[in-house]
Amino acid sequence: MSGAQALAMAITFVWLGMVSAISFIEAPLKFRAPGITIPLGLGIGRLVFRALNAVEAVWAVVLIAAVAVGSFTDTGIVIAVAVAVAALAAQILGVRPALTKRSDAVLAGGDHSHRSHAHFVYVGFEIVKVAALITLGTLLLQT
Repeated sequence: MSGAQALAMAITFVWLGMVSAISFIEAPLKFRAPGITIPLGLGIGRLVFRALNAVEAVWAVVLIAAVAVGSFTDTGIVIAVAVAVAALAAQILGVRPALTKRSDAVLAGGDHSHRSHAHFVYVGFEIVKVAALITLGTLLLQT
């Protein structure tokens, strides 16, 4: 296994773990904690997801570089990286602005009786990203 392959594998599984832990465990549970109001949970969520997305962007760049430098012969690896990175880009550039607008309104005292549709779109991209990272990790383990 080359250094680029080892780096790609490590980043893939660390990225997968971070997204799984934060998006599918921490985020939903935070609103069940005693004393957490919707505005407080949104404020925490904004900070956590801004940090998560920043780290994910770094992982994406390093992963792209590792795949470019590595001697990968499976086009599935390139496709899985592309899908994960595209999902992240869609979240950051396409969905997060709508989520920020909605959370700004709620934090300013607006109606928070229902979830925004953008939230469901973001979660959909999380599922796509997790599937791509699982596929990528599986393919990397086979190299």
